[in-house]
Amino acid sequence: MSIQHALLTSLLEKPSSGYELARRFDKSIGYFWHATHQQIYRELGRMAERGWIAAQDDDGDARMRKKTYSVMPAGREELVRWVQSPTAGLDQRDEILVKLRADAVAGPLGLRDEMHRMIALHQERLDTYRAIEQRDFTGRELDRAQQLQLALLRRGIRYEEDWVQWGRELLPLL
Repeated sequence: MSIQHALLTSLLEKPSSGYELARRFDKSIGYFWHATHQQIYRELGRMAERGWIAAQDDDGDARMRKKTYSVMPAGREELVRWVQSPTAGLDQRDEILVKLRADAVAGPLGLRDEMHRMIALHQERLDTYRAIEQRDFTGRELDRAQQLQLALLRRGIRYEEDWVQWGRELLPLL
């Protein structure tokens, strides 16, 4: 997946300024696809050059002027093309896994504290996901888009639950 496809998706949800998009991205797609704000602005420029998005200057004070980006037909076509192409596969780049492999070969290398830190990070993300599920999806009728969003959230919950459990099981070996 490219960052551009994630941005197209987010802009289809709601046309936004670069700043608004970066903030929304951090609170949604950013949970499973990281991008810096600088990277987002750079990609918006590239996407505009390709004719995938258009920027409209908002009226107002020249010092406070911002651009609102929206998806053009060519951008929607690109997103559809990408969605319909085969998914790349099983990319599981995770630095801690390489560190653990090194520990198996050359260890013990003192990874216990790092594993505690990683467990805490995944537990924090799990708590965030559960709070979002409770706040946004519990006790109400959901349309198709919301059902898909909930399915993605539940995938994240399962991943984080598994990671925390796996990390705790690993601690005695470290």
